[in-house]
Amino acid sequence: MNKDFFQKKPVYKQVVERFTKNIHEGVLKKGDQMPSINDLASDLKISRDTIKKAYNILCQQGMIESQEGEGYYVLKDEDTRIKILFLLDKMSVYKQVLYNSFASNIGDDVKITIRLHNQDADLFEQMVDESIDQFDYYIITPHFPMEIQAQRIVKKCFKKISHKKLIILDRHIESISGNYGLAYQDFGRDILTGLKQGLDDIRKYNKFKILSMSGSMYSPLFSIGIIRFCTDNQIDYEFFYQIDQPDLIQKGDLFLILNTQLDAEIMEIARIAKERGFIIGKDIGIISYNESPINEIILNGLTVLSTDFEQMGRLAAQMIREKVMKKIKCDFRLIRRSTF
Repeated sequence: MNKDFFQKKPVYKQVVERFTKNIHEGVLKKGDQMPSINDLASDLKISRDTIKKAYNILCQQGMIESQEGEGYYVLKDEDTRIKILFLLDKMSVYKQVLYNSFASNIGDDVKITIRLHNQDADLFEQMVDESIDQFDYYIITPHFPMEIQAQRIVKKCFKKISHKKLIILDRHIESISGNYGLAYQDFGRDILTGLKQGLDDIRKYNKFKILSMSGSMYSPLFSIGIIRFCTDNQIDYEFFYQIDQPDLIQKGDLFLILNTQLDAEIMEIARIAKERGFIIGKDIGIISYNESPINEIILNGLTVLSTDFEQMGRLAAQMIREKVMKKIKCDFRLIRRSTF
């Protein structure tokens, strides 16, 4: 093989792509020995470290293997499965519901790799750069800090991925244009829609108390929808960021818990309600955010405002199976249980 100095891609990536192509096309077959690191480095007039880096990546991808004292060998024949990279911000309970729905609808002829970027834009950029052209589809949940620099990095990364291979889930970044796939929720408008579904019962409570996390990524969007709902319908409301005093919980209060990380606060509300003899669902109400299977059990059934994560996963699988990219807002609803 020859290296192409006019390509923008690093030489090690050129090496990886060429050998991957040769294996897929049958030029190199299972059991064939790879060129030695020394010979290939000499042939291409590049460093041994560059070849070693390329071979390590091919090993990680399961294309070749190292046999001590003998060199590197092709590990497998062409893999015809659809290769999918799932780049999730985190593996929460509802993300597991999303993934399970995708996996059950995508079929068996796929190979799925899951990586977590942990809402770190720099880590996300590294993962994208390392995986470019290695997968047939990239499925990404783009939840990142709203700071300008982080968003700039994220947008730059999306430009590197072919849009015919790209599916974005859960959040719509409107500044990213193109014919990519998208299944999302609209945080501000959705919560307004969900609250309207429970308007008649919300009116039965004396005060609507919204508990959020200070600095939460989407808190401003939630707040816009909640304030509009309360203002339009003359609902007495107040925002809180912690349960720091027992008298915060009064008979006739309805609590909306906006973050799934606030499970401890839900339990604290329940504990104080029990001490005061309040019946949850009658004397006070509780609504949480984001559906998960355990909500059917918590407090004999926790009422939830949630997008349909099963639908989200199913839509992503459908786009890949049908090879048609669409942009679809997922259903959002109030799921009524005993706490409201």
